[in-house]
Amino acid sequence: MDNFADAQRAPKLAWYGDDFTGSAAVMEVLSFAGLRAVLFCDIPSPQFLARFGALDAIGLASTARTQGPQWMRRCLPGPLGWLDATGAELLHYKICSTFDSASQAGNIGCAIETALRVRPAKAVPIVTAAPQMRRYQSFGHLFAGTFDGVYRLDRHPVMARHPVTPMAEADLLRHLAQQTDLPAALIDLEQLWADGGTHALQRALDSGARLVSMDMMDPHSEGAVGRLIWGNRDRLGLVVGSQGVEYALVRHWQDCGDLPAAPIATSAGAVAQIAAVSGSVSPSTAQQIRWSAAHGFVVVPFDACAVVQPETAQAQIHSATQAALAVLSTGASPLVTSAMGPDDPQVAAFVRHVSHLGLTMEQANERIGQALGQVLDAVVTRGKLRRAVISGGDTSGHGIRALRVQALEALAPTIPGAALCKAHSEGRHDGLEIALKGGQMGSEDFFGWIRQGGGPR
Repeated sequence: MDNFADAQRAPKLAWYGDDFTGSAAVMEVLSFAGLRAVLFCDIPSPQFLARFGALDAIGLASTARTQGPQWMRRCLPGPLGWLDATGAELLHYKICSTFDSASQAGNIGCAIETALRVRPAKAVPIVTAAPQMRRYQSFGHLFAGTFDGVYRLDRHPVMARHPVTPMAEADLLRHLAQQTDLPAALIDLEQLWADGGTHALQRALDSGARLVSMDMMDPHSEGAVGRLIWGNRDRLGLVVGSQGVEYALVRHWQDCGDLPAAPIATSAGAVAQIAAVSGSVSPSTAQQIRWSAAHGFVVVPFDACAVVQPETAQAQIHSATQAALAVLSTGASPLVTSAMGPDDPQVAAFVRHVSHLGLTMEQANERIGQALGQVLDAVVTRGKLRRAVISGGDTSGHGIRALRVQALEALAPTIPGAALCKAHSEGRHDGLEIALKGGQMGSEDFFGWIRQGGGPR
């Protein structure tokens, strides 16, 4: 492989994330388990790659979750081929732990079919659950936790009404059958408890199943899933799932003594001020914004309708930037946000405006993410800040590229899936500390926790 340093040993694992926050979550699991993992924002040059030396795991982040099947068939083979050529023993196509997907956006079935042409496999394990993140799969059905309880996915207060990929079906193989005709099988909890799923896997393979969904609820089932995947990597070398894949692998490696106990994570230390931008309409993010407004942050409204219209976009970017810089001058931390949850009247107005302009939601969200990234770029640079947050899965992907960040390494943990990271770049933001947070992720005080430097508590 031309791009990979000859002296560099093959990594254990390579992953391709369908959004930036989820891609960073994989890196977090591996890094805080003591493995050397780096996430790249695009295929790196040989010179940039060489600065990291030998890696246990290597990842590429993307915005595939917002893209349609035509884009996937055209754009996935290149980066997947680059990762495959690293010689990694497992190639992981990373999806959201809430299985965000639809026929027209983030089509997981299309992604699997495309990935199989790059890395053929007898079958593809599908591991969506991640108990550390309160994502559970039981007898094929996915459940996800929120601030006020655990819900079956089709009754989840956020995912059941997601603006792009609403989940009307919690049985993941039923949902996936709308996206691919590949035959599928399930390894359920009873089978995992009985013999670690060994016989169930063989029966699935003998039946011709190309997709094998795996339940996961607790440490026992997690370890069994990790053992199944790693022990059969010669024929299951392509895996699809959330960071639950890495949680399962790490548990198995630790159980069998291949990986020592995880080192103790530490905080990156408090700073006086940070800057944050949010394009999320999640009620979880709205709750975090309200907490922040009462604890040293000042909310700066961001007019999403103005940003998606070229003739008014730059004026809104300039206005939000100036307002955020004015907040910094008072000693507070600015939090630039486009909405306060799904019931904010601005959300309905935005949807109407996008329709009037003839844009798709994917195009509109890309413009918002890029614009918020430009605001953050200017505020961090002119405010001489060393720490920032981007909230929202789509926003993070487009925003981080606006900062011209080329790679990330995990720096300090917060809640699972939203670590504080260190940015690497050949530009001005090399060394920036940044957290990428999915809309429904994080504790109520997440923005304040990042200001304090993250770390265990």
